[in-house]
Amino acid sequence: MTERITPRQFHDAVGIEGWRVVFEGACAHYRTGSFATGVALVDAIGDIADVAGHHPEIDLRYDGVTVRLVTHEVEGLTERDVALAELISAVARRMNLTADPGAVQTVQVAIDALVSPEVMPFWRAVLNYREMGAEDLVDPRGRGPSFWFQDMEVPRRQRNRIHIDISVPHDQAEARVAAALGAGGHLVTDRYAPAWWVLADPEGNEADVATWMGRD
Repeated sequence: MTERITPRQFHDAVGIEGWRVVFEGACAHYRTGSFATGVALVDAIGDIADVAGHHPEIDLRYDGVTVRLVTHEVEGLTERDVALAELISAVARRMNLTADPGAVQTVQVAIDALVSPEVMPFWRAVLNYREMGAEDLVDPRGRGPSFWFQDMEVPRRQRNRIHIDISVPHDQAEARVAAALGAGGHLVTDRYAPAWWVLADPEGNEADVATWMGRD
């Protein structure tokens, strides 16, 4: 149950239609309509998670609940996440709650560095983050975006060295790209699509719209 599975294997599972893989985890957002209903959903998820011995990350707001699943031992998805997603989905259906895939995303800040080991300590200290592997810093409180350090071979003097990665559901990506272009952005390249599209605002600041597809 702790062997890592691919996003495609997760999405092929039955009973988890409302879930979407973004970066290394899988998320579902339920529009509860009230805080009380959200609390009831969180309570129900807590009960089944305790029985399963596998606990999700939960964000409770006044009108919705976002649930994120990941197996931290492998820093990715496993069959344990599939099983828990199925149970959570069943509970939500009994409460007449439907997952909204369009409300799911994960944001990451990417920094291009010539020597990442020299750059990362500054960001770790100033953000009070912790290291996850050799390339990532994450918020130990689970609130802020992760920071990813991408090695460069030569300096990029005509391009910004910090950009934003937005991991969105695979079936929402083209609409998100179209919305960004319609809001004044331009396409830098779609060479890597559907893994990611590189976009930029009118002044050249870049953002990547990313999905799990093309990464298996």
